[in-house]
Amino acid sequence: MFIKKIGIDLGTTNVLVYVPRKGIIINEPSVVAISKSDGKVLAVGLEAKDMIGRTPDTIVAERPLKDGVIANYNTTEAMMRYFINKALGGMRLFRPEVMVAVPAGITSTERRAVIDAALAAGARAAYIIKEPIVAAIGADIPIGAASGHMIIDIGGGTAEIAVISLGGIVSCGSVRIGGNKFDAAIAEYIRHKYNLAIGESMAEKIKIAVGSALFMDKPLTTEVKGRDMVTGLPRIVNVNSDDTTEALQHDLELLTEAIKDVLQRTPPELSADVIDKGIILSGGSALLRNLDELIAKTTGVATYVAEEPLLCVAKGTGIALENLDSYKRSILATK
Repeated sequence: MFIKKIGIDLGTTNVLVYVPRKGIIINEPSVVAISKSDGKVLAVGLEAKDMIGRTPDTIVAERPLKDGVIANYNTTEAMMRYFINKALGGMRLFRPEVMVAVPAGITSTERRAVIDAALAAGARAAYIIKEPIVAAIGADIPIGAASGHMIIDIGGGTAEIAVISLGGIVSCGSVRIGGNKFDAAIAEYIRHKYNLAIGESMAEKIKIAVGSALFMDKPLTTEVKGRDMVTGLPRIVNVNSDDTTEALQHDLELLTEAIKDVLQRTPPELSADVIDKGIILSGGSALLRNLDELIAKTTGVATYVAEEPLLCVAKGTGIALENLDSYKRSILATK
């Protein structure tokens, strides 16, 4: 079968590619390794992520997207080209139609950059759709209904908060808090408390192993390896979930304040719908332990984590691509 349509969740941390009737066929880190001498792309995705913090001076491994938007256009184009080619599997008889999910607060310049990068990477046509909309579609929320649904998509770089009704966003907010900020906060806390320097990969492992948004009755513990800040020698310490909760307090406070702000700007009729239906969490960072409980506690609204939260946006882009006519009001720009 010739692939004519591709949905891309172009995330700060991961890129997911969805092909209609095949599902998600690629889920790799959005990292590119580049040679400093000639600017040549050496590796993309999983292979490049393994190089982070381990490269010689001649190679740099970087994330071309910062806070959900393009920070380095050429690297992003190279990355998209790699993933589109990988999705097509060498069958380049047709140039595919590509739909890319972008943050709700994206500017027209940033939107143009995404479209240009997709077209330069080999797309025949590029469609842009806002992340909260596709996250809601992927989470099986009936966005076309005349009732309010609240979705919070927390990725690697941003948390997108939106109340959706009749296929559009009624009130929304975006805060630059996500998995990467959580990792940095954990690394900083461990540096202060244990005098131990750790890399971002280790910080991410701690977050996944014991990270929690609330203090737990029975804290979880994990072993952490790093460099002693005093002696400069390798050292191992035990870190528990209470450490991560303490480390994430500030970021989680900013997140809950942003959620409350969107709720305060929501029309009363839609607020009533949100109370009835609850808040849905999507995105990889929605998997942080007890995050749904923390949000429910601070807002007073029942909060649920979507099924397969990491895949919601990618699935949503695929569904929107397959049903372009139904979702044409939700699509921002086409070319």
